[in-house]
Amino acid sequence: MTRLTEEFIDKIRNKSIMVCGLGKSNLPLLNMLTESGITLTAYDRRPESKLTSSIISNLKSNSNIVLRAGDETVWNEIYDVIIRTPGISFLSENISKMRKRGTVVTSEMEIFFELCPCPIIGITGSDGKTTTTTIISKILEQNGIKVHLGGNIGRPILPKIDQIKKEDIAVVELSSFQLMSMRKSPDMAVVTNISPNHLDFHSSIDEYIESKKQIIYHQLPFSCAVLNFDNPHTRKMSKDVRGKCIFFSRTNRLNSGFWIKENGDIIYSFNGKDKFVMNTGSIKIPGNHNIDNYLASIACVYDLVSLKSIETVAKKFSGVEHRIEFVRSLHGVSYYNDSIASTPSRTINGALSLFDKKIILIAGGYDKKVPFDSLAKEILKKVSTLVLMGNSAPKIYKEILNLKEYNSKLIKIIFANNMNEAVTYAKNNSNGGDIVIFSPACASFDLYENFEERGNHFKNLVMNLR
Repeated sequence: MTRLTEEFIDKIRNKSIMVCGLGKSNLPLLNMLTESGITLTAYDRRPESKLTSSIISNLKSNSNIVLRAGDETVWNEIYDVIIRTPGISFLSENISKMRKRGTVVTSEMEIFFELCPCPIIGITGSDGKTTTTTIISKILEQNGIKVHLGGNIGRPILPKIDQIKKEDIAVVELSSFQLMSMRKSPDMAVVTNISPNHLDFHSSIDEYIESKKQIIYHQLPFSCAVLNFDNPHTRKMSKDVRGKCIFFSRTNRLNSGFWIKENGDIIYSFNGKDKFVMNTGSIKIPGNHNIDNYLASIACVYDLVSLKSIETVAKKFSGVEHRIEFVRSLHGVSYYNDSIASTPSRTINGALSLFDKKIILIAGGYDKKVPFDSLAKEILKKVSTLVLMGNSAPKIYKEILNLKEYNSKLIKIIFANNMNEAVTYAKNNSNGGDIVIFSPACASFDLYENFEERGNHFKNLVMNLR
């Protein structure tokens, strides 16, 4: 155990602690704390019947944990420290009440930032942050650098703190849920883009954007921020950058930053000089959105690695699961899983931009209170058959009907009650040469625990088609 970790453990050892949220980000943290002899309360708003049997057995077998699943009376008690899961808002009524009582409210990621001995690269954005995070980590590893990957990408990183050396690099994906309460920023901050998202969680688009800005607000003078010049929200963030600011752009020529020539050459312009990086033809994963992801990644690691490492990863990396992932071809019909697309912009810039022919699209899910007007316009241009599911289906349908360009002869719209029906309808309305893409443009929470579970269900159904 490092000196900083020991000091942290000693500081909270005799405190009354509640860990809120028993998801994948906090379970390793619970084990880490209790293995150090700390006794704590483990709370989840879900009752025990909604938690998996493995979680329940793990917690109940630990004598240092008091399990309070579904017990709302915990909020009437007094705790010295609350470690919240990202899914519980820092601004929620219960958390605000605790803070007014003097309770310290923190999170796994905030503690990690306090204890991490090595430089931290943090990546956020409405779309593309997981792919960008993965690309950055792979390029660094290709160049021989020891990387510790974690955060919103689904890997708790704090429990591995004692394995991290000062010469390593931590690469963490950060959501608005995590960022909104953070008072430290990464050494290198990357913002892929910003579009309306999570408005079921945030009170407004302004609060959402402000949460994202935390990734740069607390940087030091020698820190660096990589921003998307093509996105108006991220471009405006440059005025808040304290250290070095690097822009990237797919559609504009930059006097300073990373941009693309008409022939696909990626260029780094700095101090009046243009340097060739590589051609976009080297990028294995398809789509303009993935070119954006590579531009962000290259801008981040350019001074740390060789150009050979960058191009090697570009040629080999085939993408992250659930991101326009080819599933199978059946009777000449190609099926793709894009379950990660939990926003309209993700579906527009991904699934609806890739092919030069109209597709069969399965969309819909949990409504995050984001607008669907832009999605509806693109659907009319790019989709021949639309299968809608989930509680956002009526909202998407209404936006399509409201368009003056709508013509029922040009697009077929079908409603499905569940994924099984949706896949069956897509199959029955396809012919050889067609493309079926599941790209929901919505979150999964109305029917699934997360986008991975949703994507895996889609893939299993497609693989079982006969």
